[in-house]
Amino acid sequence: MLEEVAIRSVQTGLFIGGKWRDSARTMPVHDPSTGQILCTVADADAAEAREALDAAVAAQPSWAATTPRERSTILMNAHRLLLDNTDRLALVMTLEMGKPLTEARGEIAYAAEFFRWFAEEAVRIDGGYMTAPGGGSRFVVTRQPVGPSLLITPWNFPMAMGTRKIGPAIAAGCTSVIKPAAQTPLSILALADILTEAGLPDGVVNVVTTSRPDEVISPLILDGRARKLSFTGSTAVGKHLLELCARTVMRTSMELGGNAPFLVFDDANLDDAVDGAMAAKMRNIGQACTAANRILVHSSVAEEFTRKLTQRMEALPVGRGTEDGVVVGPLIDEAAVAKVSTLVADAVGRGASVLTGGEPLDRPGNFYPATVLTGVPDDAEMCHNEIFGPVAAISTFDTEAEAIERANDTPYGLVAYVYTENLKRGLRVSEALETGMVGLNQGVVSNPAAPFGGVKESGLGREGGLTGIDEFLETKYIGVAM
Repeated sequence: MLEEVAIRSVQTGLFIGGKWRDSARTMPVHDPSTGQILCTVADADAAEAREALDAAVAAQPSWAATTPRERSTILMNAHRLLLDNTDRLALVMTLEMGKPLTEARGEIAYAAEFFRWFAEEAVRIDGGYMTAPGGGSRFVVTRQPVGPSLLITPWNFPMAMGTRKIGPAIAAGCTSVIKPAAQTPLSILALADILTEAGLPDGVVNVVTTSRPDEVISPLILDGRARKLSFTGSTAVGKHLLELCARTVMRTSMELGGNAPFLVFDDANLDDAVDGAMAAKMRNIGQACTAANRILVHSSVAEEFTRKLTQRMEALPVGRGTEDGVVVGPLIDEAAVAKVSTLVADAVGRGASVLTGGEPLDRPGNFYPATVLTGVPDDAEMCHNEIFGPVAAISTFDTEAEAIERANDTPYGLVAYVYTENLKRGLRVSEALETGMVGLNQGVVSNPAAPFGGVKESGLGREGGLTGIDEFLETKYIGVAM
């Protein structure tokens, strides 16, 4: 059976110093569409994680000394291998995470593009040379690798979030220890073999899987030898990690929670806006930090927009991600279903109306249907917390100023979406929104060539784009007497 072959193709141990090894403990990986165990993988403890850091530290000097072209070639090799193995890797991802195969294949292509982008950036790391303003000396500015890095990835985009961190680390000359989410470790474990085949030297990337992340990662942060932490996950966990990183003044980049507003103005092309809302809301079954969390529609077009969106949402097929035509797969676990159910019940209790969906499906697996709520009040819990599920929460506004004020009324600031045919309004509103990214008349903003990240409690730093590699580089100034 293809599913069994795909799962068996993935190594399930710890990847340390270029070698696969067993751990004293294991943890199960579940299929969220059935609840059944797919396999078990190594469940590392703090001592095993420290060995992974030892390997990264030992490999750092030689890896930093490699030429940019060597690092670029390895990344291009990995880019090709990811694409060559798309079907197998996509199936592994669908089985462990639940997203439909079509989306999983798209994620493999997206993940591979990070390797290609940073392969190209590896050979463009630059510096500077200038005469001191007062004369008498010269300033030489160089860029050097930060050093051994800790990379922590989430469960919702298990391959793409890995390559988005590993790519710039490799390109900059940094070794790393990567800890994937316990729910979806298989994609990163498969990636380790891809990188080995691509020619990556032993110890440059090490993979530690564990069900006890704080127990395992905290000692590595406090160890002092790791000099960089890149984390994607919840704001609460990010704050905890920042507190730990402060003790050793560790370089950090954080991509944290979101509460994305989706603004539809009265002059918007409503068909385009509905298309954008479907993309922004339903990517990855709504389990994305960039998902449209609050859909704010001008009152004059709200009825038509809501009718069109509801028609699209209620027609989405629900099922196991491996089934043909499925668009809405399972949520990641039972806790996710419970959270979405609680948020919907809270909104309805505060006056919202359910137009479609609104209840968990009575079937095996963690399924929740595409749901549309209208009249969602600003005091509803889902207006202040990420829904992380296939629920479109619609409310109305009357003026541009009101739309901006409500959109910004959140401690988060990752992304916002704006639909208007008025260019001046589009730019004016985009500039006024307190977010790191804005989709102006588009429902997807993620692109390896663009700087991804947020402001306020949505994070620090940027991943991707021209600035993505800077997160893994230190600037050194050398003063030369003349």
